[in-house]
Amino acid sequence: MKNGRKISSRRKFSDEFKKTIVKEYESGQFTVNELGRLHKVANKVIYHWIYKYSNYNQANTVIVEMKNSSTQKLKDYEIRIKELERIVGQKQIEIDYLSKVIDIANQHYQTDLKKNSNSKS
Repeated sequence: MKNGRKISSRRKFSDEFKKTIVKEYESGQFTVNELGRLHKVANKVIYHWIYKYSNYNQANTVIVEMKNSSTQKLKDYEIRIKELERIVGQKQIEIDYLSKVIDIANQHYQTDLKKNSNSKS
């Protein structure tokens, strides 16, 4: 304090630092909130840097970040999708295997099992 007044200090950040922050945001490592807390920079300033230095975001676009619950839901959906894709892949392998067995049986018995499968035994 000087003469009873608080001296305000302003920090200046280099362009490299600003670009690094924007790259960290664009890579998905951190949200704007996390970057602000980590580097002790206001979110508004970080958004300004994103608009200025980002390749993806322009000044007229609005950045919407998902809350943790939405992020968790998205991750859960991605896990579920991967599980379903795995199951579909296994079923396709099973279908291919059974088709091959039918083809081999057709050659061995010299008949068409698919055509004769509806007839009574």
